[in-house]
Amino acid sequence: MYEHIPAALTHGFRNDYSEGAHPRLLQALATASAEQNRGYGLDAHTERAIGLIRSACAQPDADVHLLVGGTQANLVALAAFLRPHQAAIAAVTGHIATHETGAIEATGHKVITVPASDGKLTPEAIAPVLAEHANEHLVQPRLVYVSQSTELGTVYSRAELAALSAFCRRHGLRLYVDGARLGAALAAAGNDLTLPELATLADAFYIGGTKNGALIGEALVVVNDALKPDLRYLIKQRGALLAKGMVLGTQFTGLFAEGRVEGSLFLELAAHAVAQAARLHDGLAAYGVRFLVDSPTNQLFPVLPLAAVEALETDYAFERWLPPDAHGNVAIRLVTSWATPPAAVDAFLADAAALLAPGAASPIRTAAAPLQER
Repeated sequence: MYEHIPAALTHGFRNDYSEGAHPRLLQALATASAEQNRGYGLDAHTERAIGLIRSACAQPDADVHLLVGGTQANLVALAAFLRPHQAAIAAVTGHIATHETGAIEATGHKVITVPASDGKLTPEAIAPVLAEHANEHLVQPRLVYVSQSTELGTVYSRAELAALSAFCRRHGLRLYVDGARLGAALAAAGNDLTLPELATLADAFYIGGTKNGALIGEALVVVNDALKPDLRYLIKQRGALLAKGMVLGTQFTGLFAEGRVEGSLFLELAAHAVAQAARLHDGLAAYGVRFLVDSPTNQLFPVLPLAAVEALETDYAFERWLPPDAHGNVAIRLVTSWATPPAAVDAFLADAAALLAPGAASPIRTAAAPLQER
């Protein structure tokens, strides 16, 4: 991944965590800050958040632990769910295999990667790993790691995740879902997998707040009873038990105030990000721009001429995902967020239009209404 950060820019499409937090969550934090709360997640705000998350997942008996970030959630979960000789299977693009600085390996567990051109694992891709790791001279695969949405912005359908879940259960594998961008997946056009359905298919997963309007925070949800014991001990041992747990509890209470996904601030913020990405996609596609993958979420990977990329980098921040190919084209990553102004999308498309089709009218949709502070 190649990054370019201009000294001054009109707007950034580098990621979905550059902004702070939604005003409603900040106001809730400001109000709660005047209170005295118990520490380490034993406060009333966290207790309420846990109840709301259980309700949204339709899992009244799930264990819910609020953690600070995604890498932290992943390393705590995998350290807890795997024995010393066991390993995780992930797509070659999986976050634990690429952008976590060996965090999982640092817990003593190998990450076995398999090819996945669209970022998604299938039973057919995993089966050869099990056949290869068939004796005690190799690590024992025990957990399958997937992301929803994936690192390439793609989304598992209900049928795809159900097939993966059934395969894992037949072969004694745990299924763990990284939900850093779960909100974007739930808001994606064509998505048919609900949060309660995901909770019945996975042994554990987390709901990402950091990339969906929270200041910080991920909610680790453990459904499989066998994985629940002593998790708070391990969270503390790994330095992940936040003393001021109310900071996390207050935010997740705001995100899931209704106790369901529908009508929640969590889904509203994700839907805004996805809608702005759809406008970017359609505007670029109108000029014949191709994409590395077909992503219905808030991450897009358009392939543009190097000259156009260099010109756009003058005013916009984004990542060069791949180096230039033999034809001088570059795949970049554009990411929208809960706070992306529709006007920023308009401006980017107008500038891209001038570069891709000089003199042509800009193929920009009418901007959506600005997101209200709700």
